[in-house]
Amino acid sequence: MLFNVHPGPDEAGKGHEHHHGAALDRCKGMEMDAIALNEHGVPYFFKGDHLFKGFHGKVELANASFAELDEHHHLGHVDAAFRMHIPDAPEHHDHIFFFLDTKVFSYYNHTLEPGYPKDIQDVFPGIPDHLDAAVECPEEDCKSNLVIFFKGDDIYHFDVKTKKVDEKVFKGMPNCTSAFRWLGHYYCFHGHDFSKFDPMTGEVHGRYPKDARKYFMRCSKYGERKGGFLSGEYTTELFKSFRVHLDAITSDDGGNVYAFRGNRKEMSFLLSRCCHHCHCNSNRTTFIFSNLFSLQDDKVFVYKIGEPHTHLEGYPKPLKEVLGIEGPVDAAFICKDHHIVHIIKGKTLYKVDMQANPRVPSKEIPFTRFKYVDDVMCGSDGVRVVVGGHLYHFESIMAMETAKHDPEPKSVPQELFGCDH
Repeated sequence: MLFNVHPGPDEAGKGHEHHHGAALDRCKGMEMDAIALNEHGVPYFFKGDHLFKGFHGKVELANASFAELDEHHHLGHVDAAFRMHIPDAPEHHDHIFFFLDTKVFSYYNHTLEPGYPKDIQDVFPGIPDHLDAAVECPEEDCKSNLVIFFKGDDIYHFDVKTKKVDEKVFKGMPNCTSAFRWLGHYYCFHGHDFSKFDPMTGEVHGRYPKDARKYFMRCSKYGERKGGFLSGEYTTELFKSFRVHLDAITSDDGGNVYAFRGNRKEMSFLLSRCCHHCHCNSNRTTFIFSNLFSLQDDKVFVYKIGEPHTHLEGYPKPLKEVLGIEGPVDAAFICKDHHIVHIIKGKTLYKVDMQANPRVPSKEIPFTRFKYVDDVMCGSDGVRVVVGGHLYHFESIMAMETAKHDPEPKSVPQELFGCDH
């Protein structure tokens, strides 16, 4: 399981009174203006002066997260957007770029970079104004770090390092009104349809176009599938793995859900960052103070969260030394904004204060509600207990400890991954 005690950036909005309320419903079909991942890997879908975050949820005003876009009233809607995800270019790494008419805005952690907006030509020389779409393409896919720009039938490959521009011809691919990279694949959106394409050649393989509402949005009334992209073309193997035991499953503050099984991390509904060189055959996995703790039998591995996640020197260490309890354990989790690690081992719930020295269980509470648990997650919406393929939701730790009856069991694939079975 994952947890991160540090809250995300405050995205409280400004200027709501300057906009007319709009009951936008992406499940009714609409052409998005731009799509970009934020720094946590959550996709942002832009339509006019509104914004959808992730694959479900209500629309909100874009100026609630990016206030400066609203201050330039002579500019139109967001034409194109992308996140520059290139560790070798620290001045742009994890910056989100927005293109509006002739200007480009660069944001880092939802803060406009000094000197922006700038003319597009000043930042991306050779790239035209009034773009239709843009998407980043790292060197593992495009041989060098590129940004692909779309304007009508014209395609431009912009080399981030050399600033060289190559014009391409993508035959057979529709004109993109927005585009983005997701789980290593490239998608061109046109209307409420999309096509998957090769970023170097523009070739479209497979049966496309497809309706975005069946894949990138949780629209239950469209098609036989419902609940987001994992109910699409990547699900066969993943669904099979959900029908068997998962070694660990958790979520972080960004809403990403992570599942571990065997010696690799399974793809998840909002998985955006992989743990490079991690021992992913973990029994339990959790975030403590921005570090990833992997509990394996009687040992603890610790990784510093970053790009990539790096193994901390001195680890692994015995679980007894780090948390004051003998391993292995059944579940370990922490609730947001707290420093108490809750550990379930057999029929006992232990509580360990991470700020204490030495760290030893401060409380031991009988835990006989379930015969066993696979994992537990704690977040702003309460505590979720995973038992096999079932999920039990409690409003709080106290509710889990004191409830007289178990809540109605839910399906793990449906509740956590938006799958339809």
